Amino acid sequence: MHPQGIGKSILRREDRALLTGNGLFVADIHIDGMRFCAFLRSPHAHAYIKSIQFEDAITAPGVSYIFTGKDLQIDGVKQMIPLWLIPGIDQTTLVDPPRWSIALDKVRHVGEIVAVVIADTAHNANDAIEKIQVEYEILEAVVDLNEAIKPEAPQIHTQAPLNTALRFERGSNSAVAEAFTKAKHVVTVDIVNHRLVCAALEPRAAVAKPSASINLDGHALTLWSSTQIPHLVRKLISEQLNINENSVRVIAPDVGGGFGTKGKLYPEEVILSWAAIKTRKPLKWVSTRSEAFVSDYQGRDHLTQAQIALDEQGLILGLNVKTLASLGAYVSTVGAAVPTTVYTAVLSGPYKIPAIYAQVSTVFTNTVPTDAYRGAGRPEACFVLERLLEEAAIQTGIERMELRRKNFISATEMPYSTPIGPVYDSGDFAKLFDRALVASDYLGFESRRKSSKEKGMIRGFGICYFIESSGVAPSKPAGLFGSRAGLFESADIRVASDGSLLVMCGTHNHGQAHSTTYAQLLASKLGVPLSMIEIVEGDTGRVPYGTGTFGSRSMVVAGSAILLAADKIILKSQKLAAHILGCATDAITHQVNGEKCEFISTNGKSVTWYQLAKAITCAHDLPVGMEPVLHENAFYDPSNFTWSNGAQTCELEIDPHTGITKILSYFAVDDAGTIINPMVVQGQTQGGVAQGIGQALFEEVLYDSQTGQLSTGSFMDYTMPRADMMPNIETETDESQPCRHNPSGVKGCGESGTIGAPAAIASAMLDALNSIGVSGVEMPYQPMKVWRAISKSNYFQQEPK
Repeated sequence: MHPQGIGKSILRREDRALLTGNGLFVADIHIDGMRFCAFLRSPHAHAYIKSIQFEDAITAPGVSYIFTGKDLQIDGVKQMIPLWLIPGIDQTTLVDPPRWSIALDKVRHVGEIVAVVIADTAHNANDAIEKIQVEYEILEAVVDLNEAIKPEAPQIHTQAPLNTALRFERGSNSAVAEAFTKAKHVVTVDIVNHRLVCAALEPRAAVAKPSASINLDGHALTLWSSTQIPHLVRKLISEQLNINENSVRVIAPDVGGGFGTKGKLYPEEVILSWAAIKTRKPLKWVSTRSEAFVSDYQGRDHLTQAQIALDEQGLILGLNVKTLASLGAYVSTVGAAVPTTVYTAVLSGPYKIPAIYAQVSTVFTNTVPTDAYRGAGRPEACFVLERLLEEAAIQTGIERMELRRKNFISATEMPYSTPIGPVYDSGDFAKLFDRALVASDYLGFESRRKSSKEKGMIRGFGICYFIESSGVAPSKPAGLFGSRAGLFESADIRVASDGSLLVMCGTHNHGQAHSTTYAQLLASKLGVPLSMIEIVEGDTGRVPYGTGTFGSRSMVVAGSAILLAADKIILKSQKLAAHILGCATDAITHQVNGEKCEFISTNGKSVTWYQLAKAITCAHDLPVGMEPVLHENAFYDPSNFTWSNGAQTCELEIDPHTGITKILSYFAVDDAGTIINPMVVQGQTQGGVAQGIGQALFEEVLYDSQTGQLSTGSFMDYTMPRADMMPNIETETDESQPCRHNPSGVKGCGESGTIGAPAAIASAMLDALNSIGVSGVEMPYQPMKVWRAISKSNYFQQEPK
């Protein structure tokens, strides 16, 4: 076993540079002659642009250029096209109204770009923005989903009647209808899964540099962007600017948090790229936090009515889900895929549900566009299922843990085909569920509830079980659902004469510890120390074509590509070893013992990894036809998702006099397949849970229903969870059910905490409130909301004195 290889909790190699201020973020990049961009953004949610006057602004100090949407249109810059064009009901297609990087004649959300100023300093650019005069004809706005689909609602896009972009369905409506006729119990819940902002530590930023000569380095443009998907940004930028894809180089240096929000194309990237080429100047823009609130794609925003049918014993017969999902003002990069294909794919969860039918309507509103945010559809699906089962337990009288347990898919039924398409290859749900209950001492809960009651507090216990479609891929089914890109991943391994390795991948590391975990994977495979392995990502000019990092896919897909490329390295090394040792290739075996790697023949002779690396690089004596140097690459496109899963429990206490909720304990047990680095997995889980706690208890995007103004436009109004709000989050992993279809057995882990936490906390909150006769409270469980619900009940009349 390698001392730094698979299964070892070694420290992250990335952290030293970041903790000592030696990271390189987009905001750190400076190029001689650089100009700075500032964007004039609409103060209105819905309005016609009557005129734009910028005579005073263009003469302001330091200003070089001011551009509007008409300038981009004259230069032939194309409209922004989503990466997923989802098919709808009855062969209909997604309505994708024109979206221009700079608005042409109409704005549709507060924060939409109306003009760009380019100046010698950021300060001067922002000052000039204030001097631009825009005449607007203000229109009525709509931000509420139920209001937006009414015939009398303001029409946001003429191409989308009733403001509906797509009606999507999955599963069998007739099978569900039949199941419901046989039901002893039918349970209905109405759910609000409210809107969130990402609020990553690093706001978005971009630097665009035109080549002095296109022939100088083969690139017309180099774009540095705080993105998770360099290759896809390159593809989309080249489409819009109508230039060759290979003439665009996209570099993503250190990125301070992505969480899906930075895994998209944004108007600012298009504008800087076009303007840099047009002006022949390097340009820079760094978002302010205020800009981020009105321009970064937001997450969630679902209204759902869900019904579940059960027989007399409590076995689930059918599930019917109807969801309205807000797209915001436009269809963003992956915005239509999240509430349709991704969300519906996991609506079976860990349960045997013979019949499922889901119908989703994606709706335009005068709000910031929505897109993937950590979990992306999976938290919403988990929340629907777990809320239904909580309510079903109340209505049927079946104990809620037993109700879940009797409906679990068993480990012996794997692989299991769900009625909506996905096939789970492995998992032991009952085992992890029971482990979570034991670890959180569920049996002792009622005693603890009694103790809380004696202190005048209200205690609740919650649990959830989730399924995560991790390792986002494969490409073929993605294409069937309208993806315009593949979902494969790449790895390129180059071995130097001293045996050290340079590994290039198409993913991007923005907190996932790729430089550590990818190296651990290779160290175990080849028997070299981590100090001899360098990982390079995030540069389309250096690394092979890839898809990027999102959807808990990096180790699953890129890690598999690394192993496949390493297998090619080993095969070539075996041939060279056989030549050196004078034997047949099939007489050579590859052995790793700690940090020692040898190729040994059946006669006992051997050659080390380092000897082979030197021999093949010198090329003095190679087998006939063998090329010098160990350099191999591989592309991996999985045959299926991996199906991460796990249980989370939450125990909380409510102060009825203030509505303040304190999480007393939190436990998560995860099946993420083979664990490469337990410490990294623990950190990913804890971070994910923290974001889920934020959604459940604190965070909420609110728009004024009349004007469409963002009411929660800063951290003064939008409550981010802080360290003192976090409980001690205990985690465990179970490796007994590895993935059966990739070479390492890994499953994704990066989003599991966020997927389960809202449902687990809601379960605990509803358990606490139900114990005093309070119901009907929806997330987020902010103190005022909880206090009001308790105050409206007769709790204080019954409260012990």
